[in-house]
Amino acid sequence: PILMLHGWGGDHHYLFHHMEPMFTNRVGWRRLYLNLPGHGKTRSAEWITSQDHILDVVLEFMDAIAPGERFVITGMSVGGHVARGVVHHRASQLDGLLLLVPAIVVEEGKRKVPQHRVLREDTKFLASLTPEEQELRRIYVAQSMAVLEVFRNTLAPAFAVADYGFLARIKQSFTFDVDKLAEPFPAPTLFLTGRYDPWVGYQNAFEILDNYPRGTYTVMDLAGHGLAEEQQTLFRVLVSEWLDRVEEYGAIANPRV
Repeated sequence: PILMLHGWGGDHHYLFHHMEPMFTNRVGWRRLYLNLPGHGKTRSAEWITSQDHILDVVLEFMDAIAPGERFVITGMSVGGHVARGVVHHRASQLDGLLLLVPAIVVEEGKRKVPQHRVLREDTKFLASLTPEEQELRRIYVAQSMAVLEVFRNTLAPAFAVADYGFLARIKQSFTFDVDKLAEPFPAPTLFLTGRYDPWVGYQNAFEILDNYPRGTYTVMDLAGHGLAEEQQTLFRVLVSEWLDRVEEYGAIANPRV
């Protein structure tokens, strides 16, 4: 099983859109797209007040859906923070980790982020934006109608139903140092970051690379927080290569009798 953890305010549809094509010619993978509490159709709960509780939900989900099985984890944006929580608690149960534009530092004012730049302007993209979509000028580095379509089909519907009151009440940091591991994480890891990502940047991810000795770290030109659609070809090549490494690692680390 590979567990997909989406970002803040989104739901599973974005990762489903980008990750499902990666498994067209692969067998043996069970893809699990989890909507975290307060996202999509997963309701919030009063007892959930911190990221520790969100992590508890994820770990209980893993135990319920695939008890005793080994997992691979994908985390996008804030989902990358939760994914690292799984690594912190369950490293020995994991065969791989993908961090897509990950929020390494969850407190926005403490992140090292570059100034946003539009490097590929698209007049059709700009002319098509509704008043509610004008913020996209500050998100996408490589504008195109294709990236706008991805936003409208996967992110906009999710943002419309998220429980923002609940999300605002959650303490964003774990009560433990999520990047202080008992030992380096041994499984294949992939960091995908955007050079002009104004939300989470790329520098903080590089600072934890020593925790992942099997890690590939990539910072992409012409990409921001929408890296997967802005640099779709590179995204698919790098994720495919990572999946190859995970399959090889899993076969060696957990040989079938």
